[in-house]
Amino acid sequence: MDNNNLPAKRLNDPGGEGKPQIFRTLRNIDLNLLTIFEAVYVHKGIVNAAKILNLTPSAISQSIQKLRAIFPDPLFIRKGQGVTPTAYATHLHEYISQGLESILGALDLTGSYDKQRTITTGTSPSVGALVLPIVHQAIKREVPHLLIRNIPINDAETQLSQFQTDLIIDNNTFSARALGQHTLYADSLVLVCRKGHPALSKTATYESLEEYEHALFTHEGSDHSQLRKRVNEIFHERQISFSSYNMFTIAALLGSSDLLSIMPLRLFNLLRQCWPLEQIPFAPLNSEAIEIALHYNKLSLRDPVLENVIDIIRRAF
Repeated sequence: MDNNNLPAKRLNDPGGEGKPQIFRTLRNIDLNLLTIFEAVYVHKGIVNAAKILNLTPSAISQSIQKLRAIFPDPLFIRKGQGVTPTAYATHLHEYISQGLESILGALDLTGSYDKQRTITTGTSPSVGALVLPIVHQAIKREVPHLLIRNIPINDAETQLSQFQTDLIIDNNTFSARALGQHTLYADSLVLVCRKGHPALSKTATYESLEEYEHALFTHEGSDHSQLRKRVNEIFHERQISFSSYNMFTIAALLGSSDLLSIMPLRLFNLLRQCWPLEQIPFAPLNSEAIEIALHYNKLSLRDPVLENVIDIIRRAF
């Protein structure tokens, strides 16, 4: 189903200034469309929904197109022989399945109707631990009725392109024009070891550090080839004896071994509160930095609630 060429008129268009928002909402939508939406969502396909409702697949497709003209989201993405719902469609389903009162809350796209809306945010475990407390505090201060749902990152670009998540906060870089991003902060890199490590007893040099093995953080999906190349030039003789996708696992290992590892400074300051870790001052590495950015699908900016959340997160950092 193509999500291009959507009609310009949407549910949150101005007009009817003297009428409550909720009546404008109901006036602009055929509630029968929500039955079709629910059937497609539950039965994971247009053909299956058509059989259940005794309608033609063409009629179902036309109804979904009408819903797309109302909501700032494609709602369903083709996958194999069926369809998969977007994060926004999942948000709608949660309300529709609970009854009319919840439906009214889900249909309010401006955020003025005080019902809970779910914003889905993808992060890695370590980045989530650093940024989500700040994000949660900022959002709850300005739009307290929003619910923040955190999910893991599997394929960040696909998750954003197919609307499986609203936002992603990570150190990824994307080339797709459909995706937007805002850098939240830059963090310098530090060399980390356990407290009492032999390397702490003398000034760190290239030669002195070569005798210790390293634990390597591996993050599939991150494209930092230039940074990785520079780090490899700094430690061109380092030996990797352990690698993990989880920085918390690496921190636990560092605390009970003579391994060294590289991590962002903010993350080090967090992890040292849980494990006995120390920083080894090493200027060539400390001059390198990694950027943490907020990523989103540019089409999501049609949703005023999500656009506001993006602005809130940017200002929080």
